[in-house]
Amino acid sequence: MDPVIVAGAGPVGLTLALALARLEVPVILLDESTEAEESRLARTVVLRPDAAALLERLGCRVTARARPWTGWRTMRRRQLVRQVPLTPGGLFGGSPSPARGTGGWDGGLTEAMEAPEGDAPASEDESAPVSAPSPLHLPQHELARALRGSLAAMGDEDLVRIVSGTRIDDLEQDDNGVGVRTRGAQATWWRGSYLVGCDGPRSTVRKLLGVRFPGRTAVERHAVAALRAELPWPGEALLHRSPPWRSIDAEVTARPLPHGLWRIDWLLPPGRDLVTPDALMVRVRDTLAGWCGESEPPYELLDTGVHTVHHRLALRWRVGRAFLAGDAAHLLGALGTQGLEEGLRDVDNLAWKLSLAWHHGASDALLDSYQAERRGAVGARLRAADQALPLVRAAGGWHAVRRTVRPGGARGHDVLLTDGHLGRGPLGAPPVYDRSPLAPAAPPDGSITVGTALGAPVADVPVTAPDGSVVRLRERLGRELLVVLVAPGTGVWDRRHWMRAGLMPRLAAAVAALPLRTELLVTEVYPGAPAHTVLLVRPDGHLAAALSGVRPSALYACADAARGGIAARGAPAQASARR
Repeated sequence: MDPVIVAGAGPVGLTLALALARLEVPVILLDESTEAEESRLARTVVLRPDAAALLERLGCRVTARARPWTGWRTMRRRQLVRQVPLTPGGLFGGSPSPARGTGGWDGGLTEAMEAPEGDAPASEDESAPVSAPSPLHLPQHELARALRGSLAAMGDEDLVRIVSGTRIDDLEQDDNGVGVRTRGAQATWWRGSYLVGCDGPRSTVRKLLGVRFPGRTAVERHAVAALRAELPWPGEALLHRSPPWRSIDAEVTARPLPHGLWRIDWLLPPGRDLVTPDALMVRVRDTLAGWCGESEPPYELLDTGVHTVHHRLALRWRVGRAFLAGDAAHLLGALGTQGLEEGLRDVDNLAWKLSLAWHHGASDALLDSYQAERRGAVGARLRAADQALPLVRAAGGWHAVRRTVRPGGARGHDVLLTDGHLGRGPLGAPPVYDRSPLAPAAPPDGSITVGTALGAPVADVPVTAPDGSVVRLRERLGRELLVVLVAPGTGVWDRRHWMRAGLMPRLAAAVAALPLRTELLVTEVYPGAPAHTVLLVRPDGHLAAALSGVRPSALYACADAARGGIAARGAPAQASARR
């Protein structure tokens, strides 16, 4: 079968190529550039735990290149109003409270806005601070280099071929594959089984497919500076609202980077006024002096820029054998939302489905589920941000907001923005695919409720693998379905014979009969799950079923639904012959 063609070698395209290669799917990666990504310290990425865990699972060791934060502070004028301690060890911890994916926005925004006002600094819990997992923060070019290094380390040119200096000029589709014509250093026709456009906001693939990209332009603008300085809260990120010095309008954010560097963002007033170098330097000096005392501290300015946030969502993410991912499919970034992180979630959702289609054939239901799940999730995120923006960023800036919102609103805004930056709540939490087309039409017999909602990311509990080793659940994701038996007391089993203990023989037989390759694991405890619960987990880590005991027929029905029903090679042929 022909390779999968990936257009675009930014972080999303590189991650998709790496994920497919790990699944033994050959890839042609078309890269418009001829040189390594430009080193820009003012262009950074924030990876929340699920995105960082995906990269680590693929062999891209981002933790060595990134800076975890030790805490998050929110200030209003001169007052500390919120403080959240963060733990670097949260990378492989349990998932934060997820946001509804295909079901739309679930009202968490309203709850945040109605939080009570208070004058005292607030922690996550009024009685005692509660730690949360720290995001990882690193320059984007460092992430791209790490991904390219991981691809090179595979040492198999038959799996991933990177073609530099080429740009797609035309594409055709038929029942068996996709043809793309490139121009540039290697102008030719390329033949692939599938095509994924990861070629950015001006995506050529999207335009050739005739897919509209509606949305809003310049939702927010930020002046950005990367600098080296010693700030009063080393290792902690800061959101400062309505700072008490004149040159700043509404909001400043400071986030630590590796090697003693900081990225500082200033929210700019509405409009398209140019940010002159002199105006930016005034912001830098006033901000540092305001944070560090009366005198301006020593600093080294390393990079500057203006970041403009757009909100857009492609109307279609799949057209026949062609797909869109990352910035080619969506743009977001206001109120702490992370566009690149959503692109990595696109990869996690799409890679295992394309692998199944490439190796075994796949139904239209499986391939269509990518658009249903991911477009639904990103659409919910955009709706949440768009509904919050008029309240948090009312015309005229923060001072106008203070005059127009009801009492308690200021505190609610602080909570909302903090959660957005830390990857929680409606603006940041991992999505729940609660209306997935890959779920059974009706709950099967024996379905139960556990601490993870159906369609949500599973908790990263310790599990016993078939070889008797104890690993984290997330380490087993990516390749196949997982069945996890909750069996308290298994820590005392003789691991040489554990497959013959308790319910295991019957469950192992049920797993062997499933329509997809499935790995059987055991855990002593899972949040909210009673003993003998059987969990079915998708390759991307989302919960597909929770059953009471061993129920072979129900387990088979759920596994069959998770693969989109009966697979048929060549099924996704509903594409025009030429686009």
